[in-house]
Amino acid sequence: MTYWFSHCDKCTTPMLNGSYEALKGGSAIEAMEDFTGGVAETFTTKEAPGNFYEILDKALKRGSLVGCSIDIRNAAESEARTPFGLIRGHAYTMTGVDQVSFRGQKIELIRVRNPWGQVEWTGSWSDSSSERHSVGPAEQKRLCHAALDDGEFWMAFRDFQAPFDKVEVCNLTPDALEGDTVPKWEVAVPQGSWVRGVTAGGCRSFLDTFWTNPQIKLSLTEKDEGQEKCTFLVALIQKDRRKLKRFGDSMLTIGYAIYQCPGQDGHLNKDFFRHHASQARSKTSINLREVSDRFSLPPGEYIVIPSTFKPHQAADFCLRIFSEKKAITRDMDGTVDIDLPEPPKPTLPGQETEEEQQLRALFTQVAGEDTEVTAEELEYGLNAVLQKKKDIKFKKLSLTSCKNIISLMDTSGNGTLAFGEFRVFWDKLQKWASLSLQFDADTSGSKSSCELRTALKAAGFQLSTPLLQLVVLRYADQELQLGFDDFLNCLVRLETASRACKEQAAENCSKGGLSHTPRHLCAVCG
Repeated sequence: MTYWFSHCDKCTTPMLNGSYEALKGGSAIEAMEDFTGGVAETFTTKEAPGNFYEILDKALKRGSLVGCSIDIRNAAESEARTPFGLIRGHAYTMTGVDQVSFRGQKIELIRVRNPWGQVEWTGSWSDSSSERHSVGPAEQKRLCHAALDDGEFWMAFRDFQAPFDKVEVCNLTPDALEGDTVPKWEVAVPQGSWVRGVTAGGCRSFLDTFWTNPQIKLSLTEKDEGQEKCTFLVALIQKDRRKLKRFGDSMLTIGYAIYQCPGQDGHLNKDFFRHHASQARSKTSINLREVSDRFSLPPGEYIVIPSTFKPHQAADFCLRIFSEKKAITRDMDGTVDIDLPEPPKPTLPGQETEEEQQLRALFTQVAGEDTEVTAEELEYGLNAVLQKKKDIKFKKLSLTSCKNIISLMDTSGNGTLAFGEFRVFWDKLQKWASLSLQFDADTSGSKSSCELRTALKAAGFQLSTPLLQLVVLRYADQELQLGFDDFLNCLVRLETASRACKEQAAENCSKGGLSHTPRHLCAVCG
């Protein structure tokens, strides 16, 4: 066994972590996870749940790896013996649980092994104790009674909880277990990333950005056997942080919260979290590779939100959910939904309103004799008008933005805008300018990436996380802010892409093909 463990160590250390240096600061439970792919739980015996014995019983029946230990308060206590033969600071293995009848009572027992192969518990229910000799032959046989100093011993569960401080359980995945008779967990493994300015929203203390974190819908469909609730484990891992240690990256402080799903599809917004408390959460946010906890909730739909403690901290993560009954997960951030109004029909010259007549006069003044506006003329005209509006703060519209506007609105394909095309754009501009003001909370004249997300949705663009990430990378500055010109350019490019996608989808449908909206949006927005 030692031979194989040493060879596994030599193979997996460079592959999983990059170097032996990256393993510094690890733990025994992380090693168990790396070797098995399981999910770890750590219990403090003095604060364990009321059904702790049942949890351990189920864990061992599932083939889980279970370890236990007694804390030390100083170096002098390391490997010191207690009065009943237990070793402080030593890693024991739990190998079984059972119940026996003793003096008219059911006694819960637990079997523990010292890996030294010697030095055992000498108290009640130990190998040579009077309690072991008092039970009947059938129960003695079931307990495999042997008065040998082989390192394995039984003790009453209540006696176990007194000296032992910590129990670590590594729950194995179904593919790690053989045979159909072994109870197995149901497993779901959604993965994702915290992207600066897009999905790295920080913890609930940062309400303005918390809602932007990845959101995973969890559907608990069945109750546990004989119970009214569903038991499940949630383990959040930050990926590759040990491997990135040599580049100066350290473990981030991570955690998660679980909310009752309000019965709507789509990403939950800030208002939801302002008025709703979480149903459950990780016990603490901590800078460990993994944070895991056990929960019991009624059947229903929930939203799991993994997060770093502070906003704008980038990392990849893996969320593993082990449930006693089948659970279904779905990413709430993968939907692309574009809802754009149809352009209005042109108004006949004799039926124009006073506002439209004033707009026509402006257009004629800018366009000149050819009654068509080029990109350069559009740049001059729009800047002259917008700079007079005191509520819109910006330096100037760029020529690039005006070329993009013509690309969107030019239905004739001649590279200029006629008045009808210009009027349709003017209506859009009024709406977009209003949205720019509405979603500028600090009236700075620019929008944060979080404000951009809500502004885009109000404009009819619900983007998936990858698309939103492309938009932020393309249009936001280093401080993750967008000025009015960037915001306008973004909306124009998005609408151009969306209309191109719609035309492509219609063509594909007529030919029996499929639409590739996200791919086209990526190509145009990038």
